Amino acid sequence: MAAVVRWAMLLLAIALGLLAIPSEQAFKDAASAMPKIQKINSQGPYLGIISPNTFELNPLLNSSSYSASTSLPYLDILGRRFRFGKVHSEKVIIVMTGLSMLNAGITTQLLLALFNVKGVLHYGIAGNANPSLQIGDVAIPEYWAHTGLWNWQRYGDGPDDELALEDSGDYTRKLGYLKISNYTVNEAGNGVSSAYNLLNNVWYQPEEIFPVDGTPEERQHAFWVRVDDHYYGLSAKLLNMTLAGCVNSTTCLPRTPRVHKVGRGISANVYLDNKAYRTFIRSKFNVTPVDMESAAVALVCRQQKMPFITFRAMSDLAGGGTALSNEASTFSSLAAQNSVDVLVEFISLVGSSS
Repeated sequence: MAAVVRWAMLLLAIALGLLAIPSEQAFKDAASAMPKIQKINSQGPYLGIISPNTFELNPLLNSSSYSASTSLPYLDILGRRFRFGKVHSEKVIIVMTGLSMLNAGITTQLLLALFNVKGVLHYGIAGNANPSLQIGDVAIPEYWAHTGLWNWQRYGDGPDDELALEDSGDYTRKLGYLKISNYTVNEAGNGVSSAYNLLNNVWYQPEEIFPVDGTPEERQHAFWVRVDDHYYGLSAKLLNMTLAGCVNSTTCLPRTPRVHKVGRGISANVYLDNKAYRTFIRSKFNVTPVDMESAAVALVCRQQKMPFITFRAMSDLAGGGTALSNEASTFSSLAAQNSVDVLVEFISLVGSSS
């Protein structure tokens, strides 16, 4: 029976991989991995660790706290490499997503469908929408949202006009909108208060989700997704951590970076380097980190009823605004290391709390 269940899970994972239209060989490769997957799962459960990119992944793999499995250090399935080992004494499965919401969502679903995972820890760097934080600081948001799902309103309609398909429940005006004409300027760079803009308004929309404990094909909606309550409470013990503040002997931040518990973070398939939108999104949703993956991880975990938390280190103030604002290329490595240090310390807390 267990083998049948695992085969079903594998087929689910392959179905998700159809976004990339796997070949017959890919199917065979995934099927041939089944005995190894079964053996791995028999030794679980594991903490699933999700990293966005190689420059965030490598500091973890090179950490003295990580030891790779000697019997099976990794397994490649459908374009993803799942690495097995321990951080401190905790068994972990580490996987890199790649850039974007799509990659992050597919990778998270594969991880949860294939392996015996008890919780998901996501980490990396992010843009910063909160001027009170500094480059190198690590933010731990309580909530995540995907802010890239919009209903783009036709020109001539306004806040009091019903959106297309709103009456059927497909779209809503409850989450608010961005009025593009508010950001129109003249050639001198001065705002034009009476301006109109053919791009009009974009209204933020919640995701359609289908939780495992719901009814298939009966949608629910989710915008803000809360991290795991136990994990978030445990993260308070990270606030006094000492983090790196220097890239080298001559390049340092003006103060030592800190760990902050914050209210909200957002994700979208957008690299945000625009002060006006950063200011708007901060004012509208009170967010701190802005990235391209975390909300996808959150939404998949929400649907699969899997505990999760995310740690994001600030690499820049999105769009500028301070002397350090456009130095992401200088401090990204430091931010990535700080996110790894916080992750590793949190894993030790998870181990001691269990």
